[in-house]
Amino acid sequence: MPAFSELENQLPVQPQQRHLAINQICLESLKALAEKTGRNTIAYYSCWLMRNVPGHDINDFDIDGFMNVVHKMDRKKGLDLILHTPGGGIAATEQIVHYLRSLFGTNIRCVVPQLAMSAGTMIACAAKEIIMGRQSCLGPIDPQLFGLPCHGVVEEFKTAKREVAEKPEYLGVWQPIINKYGPAFLGECQKSMDLSELLVRDWLETGMLAGNKKKARAVVKALSSHADTKTHDRHLSADRVREIGLVVSMMEDDNDLQDKVLTVHHAFMLALLNSNIVKIMESDAGKMFVINGAPPQQVIPMGMHHVGLAPAKIRPSGS
Repeated sequence: MPAFSELENQLPVQPQQRHLAINQICLESLKALAEKTGRNTIAYYSCWLMRNVPGHDINDFDIDGFMNVVHKMDRKKGLDLILHTPGGGIAATEQIVHYLRSLFGTNIRCVVPQLAMSAGTMIACAAKEIIMGRQSCLGPIDPQLFGLPCHGVVEEFKTAKREVAEKPEYLGVWQPIINKYGPAFLGECQKSMDLSELLVRDWLETGMLAGNKKKARAVVKALSSHADTKTHDRHLSADRVREIGLVVSMMEDDNDLQDKVLTVHHAFMLALLNSNIVKIMESDAGKMFVINGAPPQQVIPMGMHHVGLAPAKIRPSGS
């Protein structure tokens, strides 16, 4: 496996040739990984580490991408989902898990080469196994609304209620703080927290921790406890999530697997760095779904061959 910089240095200088070369590396690396595992393989990559642009998170549009890339897969082979995402909407996450499980059952493994945070961690918890490396991290599943941590909002309300009850003169201090929230915001925060915990608990109890409800509840508590994790973007290493109770395999235990996974990761990170792509999904069969950030935002579903990753026109699947 070449290092990221070595892979980049091997690319042509001319932009169009460079994009085509990256395309080819992405596909070949996915095929090599699928050939090793004997499983269907999908890469799901977001540009959020490079660019904070609309659409980089998990959202309802993703289901269209998954529908495109799983088309005609042999479902008996199961699925390896390579995830690199900051997370996103709970409802969209629920739909993705429901859809993938309807096709592959619980025969899904989640591969995390670097980061699968928040709702990405929720998806990982729906797999039968998570494959990570020493550099890989998951994150807390405590939800956010309008950029505010739901646990933090609920804790703030509880603190205000307690302090005002003990010392009514504190009302003047707390009132402007509490007034910044809408009248139903506290309830929405609590419901979001309850839903994320309910979903992950159900996925664990029907998947990787089937038959062990006590352990599933403990995992959910550890991943959702804002008091323990302290911050929503806390990075939880493979060792830590193993301690929590998730089923994690280390890619370092199989050097060939590690090489193939990290080659996929480097290839797709190069694709994001050398284009204005917001999000990309691709299968080992060469089916691709790209959300392009060039204004106006474009969606590029592709068939069995590739085109350059530079700003491109919309191409119908199989064109």
